[in-house]
Amino acid sequence: MAANVRKAVFPVGGLGTRFLPATKAIPKEMLPVVDKPLIQYAVEEAAAAGIEEFIFVTSRGKTAIEDHFDHSHLLTTSLEASGRQDLVALIEDWLPGPGQVAYVRQMSPLGLGHAVWCARHLVGDEPFAVILPDDLVQAETPVMAQMVAAHAEMGGNLVAVMDVPREETRRYGILDVAHDDGRLAEVSGLVEKPDPADAPSTLSIIGRYILSADVFAELDAMEPGAGGEIQLTDAMARLIGRMPFHGLRYEGRRFDCGDKLGYLEATVAFALARDDLGPGLASYLSSTVRATGEES
Repeated sequence: MAANVRKAVFPVGGLGTRFLPATKAIPKEMLPVVDKPLIQYAVEEAAAAGIEEFIFVTSRGKTAIEDHFDHSHLLTTSLEASGRQDLVALIEDWLPGPGQVAYVRQMSPLGLGHAVWCARHLVGDEPFAVILPDDLVQAETPVMAQMVAAHAEMGGNLVAVMDVPREETRRYGILDVAHDDGRLAEVSGLVEKPDPADAPSTLSIIGRYILSADVFAELDAMEPGAGGEIQLTDAMARLIGRMPFHGLRYEGRRFDCGDKLGYLEATVAFALARDDLGPGLASYLSSTVRATGEES
């Protein structure tokens, strides 16, 4: 049986240039989907999977993330004085406990592999999760919980995967598959952002990983890959054959919140799923579609 996954790394050092000017002063991970920032969805997903330690790889200008995962005594006191215990619960009940959150700086933007490598001393020599907050998944069972259960069976390295149109393979890490039972795909190779003509499959990695600590030794080489960055995919590929490696077709709907359209789709989908907002929003969208159709 594989070791428990107790730690998760959240690479949150990016500049968020695709959302400028909104992200000029606000970290992209703090952009809200309805009324909760992306990074909180990611941490709650990890906690629901039994993760106990949350490691943020940050950069300059990300202090809002640190503040969000801290107690706001002034706000709490003010809400309690007003009798708004319901709002106190909204800002307090989900917070990790003392000592469960750690931060490390990625001082240079050298890629995802470099960001993960920056967390090596905090992770140690145990298996760990990596969660990219830009990938938001609406699922009955959180994706990381699905992955932790699969990892307990298979061990080794595990990535969440989905099939994409072949013309989009240049946007993802793509699996070369040795065996596929429809749920778990045994990985024989990985290619980072291949041209569609060269892609070994259309099975792509999304921003969820459970990795062996052996990946840090591979990242130590600091070999640049696609785009001149230190690619996590390249380091994982060098571990193939040395330990089990699988891709899990997760259950759920993924939204690319690093893209403006994906972010808007996520906001609509998560709002529609809420009892307090869904009916009103559905009515508005329906009337808007009808009006647009009549105008055209």
